[in-house]
Amino acid sequence: MERLYITKTGLEQWFAQIVKSTARVLAPVEANGRIDFALVSSLADVATGDTPTVQSVKKVVFPKTEVLFTYQKEGRETILHEADDKPLPSTVLWHVHPCDAAGLAPLTGIFNWDTNDRSYNRRLEALSIVSYSCSTHDAYCFCTSVGGGPGDTLGSDIQLTSLPDGGALVEVLTPKGEKLVALAPGCFAPAGEIDKKALIATVAPRFTPEQIREKLSTAFDSPVWMKQSERCLGCGACAFVCPTCACFDIQEDAKGTHGRRMRCWDSCGFSLFTLHTSGHNPRATQSARWRQRILHKFSYMPERINQTGCTGCGRCSRACPVDMNILEHLTAIAQ
Repeated sequence: MERLYITKTGLEQWFAQIVKSTARVLAPVEANGRIDFALVSSLADVATGDTPTVQSVKKVVFPKTEVLFTYQKEGRETILHEADDKPLPSTVLWHVHPCDAAGLAPLTGIFNWDTNDRSYNRRLEALSIVSYSCSTHDAYCFCTSVGGGPGDTLGSDIQLTSLPDGGALVEVLTPKGEKLVALAPGCFAPAGEIDKKALIATVAPRFTPEQIREKLSTAFDSPVWMKQSERCLGCGACAFVCPTCACFDIQEDAKGTHGRRMRCWDSCGFSLFTLHTSGHNPRATQSARWRQRILHKFSYMPERINQTGCTGCGRCSRACPVDMNILEHLTAIAQ
């Protein structure tokens, strides 16, 4: 890892070179009272501060809806056409939170644990992540309880830490990051003795993933699931804003002799998710679906891909219309 320093003016010049050299740059943008990732052409367009975007970076590598292939029936033959094979546009995600960047590791594990998902991997290959350390946090954040932190670099190609003079500490972490720095080498200088820890937020851990996993090993029939899920509406908001949830459905969009097969976001919190054609539903209650969500993230995923399915971003709690707070629930389970 290389540590560099960049001034406020240098940061603006470097960003301009990134925009000039990259097909698209996405960054947090404030519009209509909410902050979300959008195309930007200037550093002035980027929302400042540590307020998380409503959506995570997941949608860049795992779109809400994507066409897997199209088909055309001609007599008894069916001709398949694979999804577009053209090179994907180079993309830089700027001012990503560490908890978002860390979410790419579980996603990559999910989409490659048995078969390598070509669509996901092509998007990831075309993507470069520039994250920012968090200098503040709110009551929903619990990154340090799931192995992360306000200055965690997992999933980032470059991480910036803002300095009081308007400049930034630049940590170059991967070959992709080196290529971004090479766009404006004159903007950087050696970092010297900059204490990163003094510049980032302090988030006290509430539990460890190991504690949760140990408790869950004997909790399948626990009454805690009924108690915690009493308010749940099954709306799926938590899954759709989560940086690691990867449940999807396959839909057929057919019209006569032609059609297309599509992959769409889904959620284990939906009542139809496990409904069988027979009418039987093995998870007929919301408590069973809530149990599945927690067990999947904190038990099944660590067993299968050696990754915890949660980065502690707190988005699910912020988005929940009935104030189901996953941090409170996990703390109760740990205790």
